[in-house]
Amino acid sequence: MMTLSAFADEISKELTEQLDVLQEHGIKYLELRSVWGKNVKDLTDLEVEAIGQELGKRGIGVSAIGSPLGKIGIEDDFEAHLDELRRILVIAKRLKASYVRIFSFYPPEGKEAGDYREKVHSRLRTMLAVAKMEAPEIVLLHENEKGIYGDTAERCLDLLANIKMDNFGAIFDPANFVQVGQKPFSDCYMLLKQHIRYLHIKDAMLQDGRVVPAGQGDGEIPQILADLSQNGFSGFLSLEPHLAVAAKSHGFTGPERFGVAVAALKKILDKIG
Repeated sequence: MMTLSAFADEISKELTEQLDVLQEHGIKYLELRSVWGKNVKDLTDLEVEAIGQELGKRGIGVSAIGSPLGKIGIEDDFEAHLDELRRILVIAKRLKASYVRIFSFYPPEGKEAGDYREKVHSRLRTMLAVAKMEAPEIVLLHENEKGIYGDTAERCLDLLANIKMDNFGAIFDPANFVQVGQKPFSDCYMLLKQHIRYLHIKDAMLQDGRVVPAGQGDGEIPQILADLSQNGFSGFLSLEPHLAVAAKSHGFTGPERFGVAVAALKKILDKIG
């Protein structure tokens, strides 16, 4: 069964409003990226404890930690990044999250991503090994993101098919494939289908990359969800609407437009039964 989740920081910076709106729409999970204006990696132990207590009172779980891991240059300081990984794994365990989102590094400006294949593979293997040692119950999920090594379906497949570790899988983001000029169902989905563990629900227009509600763009979300449903997919659909702001490191939608995003996704799910 597919389960709805959401980047609740797209609703508000404040935890209380985030959870109020999730409950209004019957969503019982969130993907934790930021709260109170702080990225998840920068939260203190006391803040994590407060979040956990409030989630427990509301009956809301954490589907994933929407971390920025791997969203740095391939030549940047990797040891400091591993320290951030260790901190995020602690937070994930405390909030009982099974998944942590990761990325596959930005090549230097003007350089070809393929030239950094070996270094990307090596760094991801190291991250996965650290995670396996410190939090074996947690799976690191790679998200396709414009500009990183794994931004096309072909390079995502290169990572997923060759780094064969049981704590590694894929987040499939249709809008991000659209924004690199690929058709998510026609060009990407069948290549990556066996590796998909989790989806980000975000749609976009091929013409200009503009982000729109699910089903209103070129993300082929109805076709993707229909095929997943027919094949018994049991995982999270995490709303990441980006309807007001769609920046490189964050997005924002607001409570009213968030309702539009929820309705668009539920309309698709109703149609496919």
